[in-house]
Amino acid sequence: MEQITVFTVGAACRRPALIFKSFMAKEFKRYLITSALPYANGPVHIGHLAGVYVPSDIYTRYLRLRGRDVISVCGSDEHGVPITIKARKEGVSPQVIVDRYHEIIKESFRRLGISFDIYSRTSSPTHYRTASDFFRKLYDEGKFIERTSMQYYDEEAQTFLADRYIVGTCPRCGNERAYGDQCEQCGSTLSPDELIDPHSAVSGSVPVKRETKHWYLPLDRYEPFLREWILEGHKEWKSNVYGQCKSWLDLGLQPRAVSRDLDWGIPVPVEGAEGKVLYVWFDAPIGYISATKDLTPDWEKYWKSEDTKMVHFIGKDNIVFHCIVFPSMLKAHGGYILPENVPANEFLNLEGDKISTSRNWAVWLHEYLDDFPGKEDVLRYVLCANAPETKDNDFTWKDFQARNNNELVAVLGNFVNRALVLTKKYFGGRVPACGAMTDYDRATVAELQGIRSELEGNIENFRFREALKDAMNFARIGNKYLADTEPWKVVKSDPARVETILNIALQITANVAVAIEPFMPFSSEKILRMLAIERPTWDDLGSMSVIAAGHEIGEPQLLFEKIEDDVIERQLAKLAAAKAANAAAEAASHVAEQKEEVSFDDFSKMDIRISTIVAAEKVAKTKKLLKLTVDTGIDRRTIVSGIAEYFKPEELVGRQVPVLVNLAPRELKGIRSEGMILMAEDAVRGLVMMRPEEKVTDGSQVG
Repeated sequence: MEQITVFTVGAACRRPALIFKSFMAKEFKRYLITSALPYANGPVHIGHLAGVYVPSDIYTRYLRLRGRDVISVCGSDEHGVPITIKARKEGVSPQVIVDRYHEIIKESFRRLGISFDIYSRTSSPTHYRTASDFFRKLYDEGKFIERTSMQYYDEEAQTFLADRYIVGTCPRCGNERAYGDQCEQCGSTLSPDELIDPHSAVSGSVPVKRETKHWYLPLDRYEPFLREWILEGHKEWKSNVYGQCKSWLDLGLQPRAVSRDLDWGIPVPVEGAEGKVLYVWFDAPIGYISATKDLTPDWEKYWKSEDTKMVHFIGKDNIVFHCIVFPSMLKAHGGYILPENVPANEFLNLEGDKISTSRNWAVWLHEYLDDFPGKEDVLRYVLCANAPETKDNDFTWKDFQARNNNELVAVLGNFVNRALVLTKKYFGGRVPACGAMTDYDRATVAELQGIRSELEGNIENFRFREALKDAMNFARIGNKYLADTEPWKVVKSDPARVETILNIALQITANVAVAIEPFMPFSSEKILRMLAIERPTWDDLGSMSVIAAGHEIGEPQLLFEKIEDDVIERQLAKLAAAKAANAAAEAASHVAEQKEEVSFDDFSKMDIRISTIVAAEKVAKTKKLLKLTVDTGIDRRTIVSGIAEYFKPEELVGRQVPVLVNLAPRELKGIRSEGMILMAEDAVRGLVMMRPEEKVTDGSQVG
């Protein structure tokens, strides 16, 4: 369909209409926007925001400004295994956990201006009914297959173990705390059978295999449909989404379980399924449907009408569920529309390291909002400007500070403040009339009007980083316009010229308020309050007659404030503390188990003396051995020690160390070694040399 948009310029500025064309593949009457349901086992962090929720809100706000019929739905995913793990650790019920974090997440989203039409939860009665009915329809129509398989069982806890309850060593990177479904260190998708030395996260015991029955969705039956629908019908999808879907399809789809042996979740609604619940991946996406039901009695027009465009906003770890699994569920059920697009983002890292909730390596939204009151839009701006749209990206606090100070304060805030303050100073706060325009004025207006089509095209195609640049260009052009026209100098010789300059500057300011609203809604609202006008429509974007001459503006205020170094240093210190705590926990996890008991008589046989190293040299043709001469207070003797990778010979001379002097001699590389230097083996730092705090007499006994 061809769509022609006409921009008109105010008559006072005598600018002819500018016409351009944009094209849309299909016209939709309404839009359904879904955002991935966050697990209610912890707060939301900046990785979630950059990947899903900020992009979703930008798109939704844009559609609302365009006057579209649009709803945005989300809610807490409250039935995942991580929730039950959290509950076990705290010794409370899963309901306590989900109630706590549902409220934290919901309130955090509200404070950041994420404008869901509903933020629901999968523990709601509506969701229980919807998910149960969905499963039962597929079950009654024979869409599932039943399979009996061997799964891990914890004999001590007397329960089958979901994949997340099985912990072991990752076969790919060696991480000793990988889960049975994923290694958080290297990001690999795993199965419990791949883990090295698997054990139960519930009791710590080694699990056994036991037979259990489950229901499976035969994804292989839907492979032809998915190939045609995705690979032929949606080549416009982002390359990371399209590529991952193609990879899954090329490998061949396999049946996927839709039930689990668990005591927390929606019970499988068939006879003989006691102790089994709907698998969370089957349960959670149905939450979009149940949330829409709770929002409006007209929910079906958003889910069952071909005139609706459904868009899923997710992170890349959810691509397979939203592009392959959920569409297969909807296809099997019948009557539902399928998503038109799934613009998944990649991952956001933090200060060069992968964000990890288990390691507390994250910037938590609720903590940010407490630490930076009034700076909601700064975070929204930085996360969009640095969004991981095509590849993983990195958030750093120094970049956060620089973008605030150099872009928001120096460009956007500076322009708005100058336009308003100069109007107050020269015209008592009343908008001056636009008089005769110069060629430069007309060129500036034309440049502004050309931005709108680029802005729309980038948002429609989910290129939000580029769209943000377009929105900021209104302020950049305005800033340059004031710098070039210098009204503070011209006012003395040509006040009529300054009237035109500031009229144009104020019109640009109103345009800025419209252009940045999807990205920075709080700042947009603040600009409108300072201008003392109602929100212009999206159709006003590019117009130079948004504010009438003679209108009285409000009081100018600073739109943004500089962020000082000490503020950033506090955030970096918080991360450093988290890293230190992780290192301590990692070291503790590697502490060797206690050896067998020894009697006091056995211990008393050991003769440990403080000795001084008087000479040290490397042992030829070895990497690890040093030849040390030590004064034990009894004698001078030679000791060969495997510490060359940790210490240089010259660093050791003069040090006092504890030496086991009555250890039977042994020969190493042809050198007779008479004793052993005692060291501490730290899991993080390696070998650490022990020595007395103060110098003592060589030969002093330790014991």
